[in-house]
Amino acid sequence: MSVLAIGLSHRTAGLAILERAAIPSAEVEKVLHELQQADDVSEVMLLSTCNRIEVYAVVETFHGGLAGITEVLARQAGMEPGQLYEHFYVHYAGAAVEHVFSVASGLDSMVVGETQILGQVRAAYAAARQAGTVGSTLHELVQTTLRVGKRVHSETGLDRLGASVVSEALAAAGELEGRKALVVGAGSMGALSASQLRKSGVGEIAVVNRTPERAMRLAASISEQGVAARAVPMSDLADEVLRADVVVVCTGSKIPVLGSEHVAPRAERPVVICDLGLPRDVEPGVESVPGVTLVDLETLRRRMAESGTATTEKQIAKASGIVLDEVRAYLAGQRSAAVTPTVTALRKRATEVVNAELLRLDRRLPGLDAAVRDELGRTVNRVVDKLLHAPTVRVKQLAAEKADTDYANALRELFGLDPQAPTAVSSPSAASRHEQIDGE
Repeated sequence: MSVLAIGLSHRTAGLAILERAAIPSAEVEKVLHELQQADDVSEVMLLSTCNRIEVYAVVETFHGGLAGITEVLARQAGMEPGQLYEHFYVHYAGAAVEHVFSVASGLDSMVVGETQILGQVRAAYAAARQAGTVGSTLHELVQTTLRVGKRVHSETGLDRLGASVVSEALAAAGELEGRKALVVGAGSMGALSASQLRKSGVGEIAVVNRTPERAMRLAASISEQGVAARAVPMSDLADEVLRADVVVVCTGSKIPVLGSEHVAPRAERPVVICDLGLPRDVEPGVESVPGVTLVDLETLRRRMAESGTATTEKQIAKASGIVLDEVRAYLAGQRSAAVTPTVTALRKRATEVVNAELLRLDRRLPGLDAAVRDELGRTVNRVVDKLLHAPTVRVKQLAAEKADTDYANALRELFGLDPQAPTAVSSPSAASRHEQIDGE
């Protein structure tokens, strides 16, 4: 079983493809179950953000897992598997581990160093766990991933220099001190947008959401942080757009929620509308309304490509070095852990051999003093433990240090062990078998 990472992002696909491949939050659980039912897939997690759609899966075989996952994602996007596959990147085993560590560290983000992705990975894991599609392998991988992401940010300063996609979008709006803002959408992205607007010094924030209760909760939270905020119904969207200087739209809707009918020409007081939705929340025609500047994900990608990032090569190199060190440590731990069932089976085999010999001793010397018999048993077990201690410790060390040798398989071949069914080497029939061989 190995980890397979399949995805597409701003690096490999345009906004139109990302829109089609995006998984609405309401459909995540359904898609997770479909992915888990694909051939050769046992565990699966889905990461769907404004810039990427990725699947992390534990698979029996590379090609079987790849084909099954591609088919599910293509069906969800309404595309042929071959069409979607052209935009995929695929990582397997150690490369998949390196990729998810890099993603969580912000090294693969549109804005290098942004920290929002760490929370998105955490949320993706929580959703998969809720759906019952996470097992021990992905659990351990994600917990390590979150730790690595935090370490990179704290030790390199990327979290201080790397802005979020939201802050980059708001930068297009210019000076926001004392101005009026509108946030359409009260989910996690809406809350992040409100936080960034507050830090930018806006004087007022209106919140519109399809569910009024969520809009009221977000507005109350903003007010508690010292910025005037109010929740307004979706029916007042056009009026609120007219009042606002900057609008951030991030609803997670399948279809645009803000169209030309909501935006009046702005001759004297222009407005910047930031569309952070995937699929798009704002109709493209809005951009042609006089006085309106539309900033969407495609606009941000072009801006970032033209201007570069605020991070330095030295910081990126340091972050990359941390990721590689953590990948090596993680894979070494996995190799060492893979030997453990075989070592356990070997010790069970040794224990059963000792027990079989003691039973034979009991039959041959039925009058043996019980105290003597017990001391013989302890002595033999001590001898076996001492003989096995050094090689079992060393085989774990070697497995961790050297990836090119399968020490677990070597032990299985040498001693005829089955680490998946250790009871097989300690069953009465096994003990009987050993006794028959020794008596021949």
